[in-house]
Amino acid sequence: MNIRSLTRGDGVVIGAAVLLLIASFLDLYSFDNVPDSVDLPSLWGSGPVVFSVVLAGIIGAALVVVGRGLPQAPKVAGIELGQFGAAFTVFAAWSALGNIFDVPGGFDNIGDNGSEGAPSPGIGIILALVATLLMAAAALATPLVPALKGALLPAPRPAAPQPYGAQPPGGYGYPGAQQPGGYGQPQPGQPGQPFGGQPQQAQAQPQPPAGDFSPFWFAVPVPRPLFAEDGSPTPIAELAPGTWYLAVEQRGAALVAQTQDGRRGVLQDTSGIQRG
Repeated sequence: MNIRSLTRGDGVVIGAAVLLLIASFLDLYSFDNVPDSVDLPSLWGSGPVVFSVVLAGIIGAALVVVGRGLPQAPKVAGIELGQFGAAFTVFAAWSALGNIFDVPGGFDNIGDNGSEGAPSPGIGIILALVATLLMAAAALATPLVPALKGALLPAPRPAAPQPYGAQPPGGYGYPGAQQPGGYGQPQPGQPGQPFGGQPQQAQAQPQPPAGDFSPFWFAVPVPRPLFAEDGSPTPIAELAPGTWYLAVEQRGAALVAQTQDGRRGVLQDTSGIQRG
């Protein structure tokens, strides 16, 4: 699971789930003039509230976040995992609203604890309603609102240019990376061939494509599909935020990108990319 694939809307869903968990330990209902010696039940004291509000909301938030973080979200009966999670959050908000108007278990305790009048919703169920409404709104609005579609964690900045003579960091997928030299390669100030070997021809260096385009590293702000170069509508890969990719060619507004495993494809949406 790539946490850099999460959006700001997913962050709101996670925060609302934490608020719902906190609210579940607070009072379910309250009475006027109730003695301090009486312990009122929390949301966990009512089975219907636990299943329809607390667990439904937390499970829905988990499905939304997991469905967003996986490179290929699984489907259940043709429905994406995130859509199932959004439906759970709406159900939890609807159930919390119903429990505001009809406090479960409260009317059975009238007169048993020295209180007067009918019970009213406690702070726990009120906060649960706020949390589930916020959760459902974020889950439904994230695909529609550009401000919520932005990346929750920004892509890391590329490394600063290395000073002359310094060794750059190695590893594919990092701007400025170079492959380490093998045994017997010429070193500065030494002959051009290893000891006892025959002179070798200089290895051909890759030339940049013709024209003004030069290959560069880039990162995407949100997950974006990479399509095959033959124009097939089926994506061959998904570019994830927080990872650097190499742009090897430009085709109009699109870029031909290369992934870490060597696959090449066309990135059609290049808006907001970060150049390395």
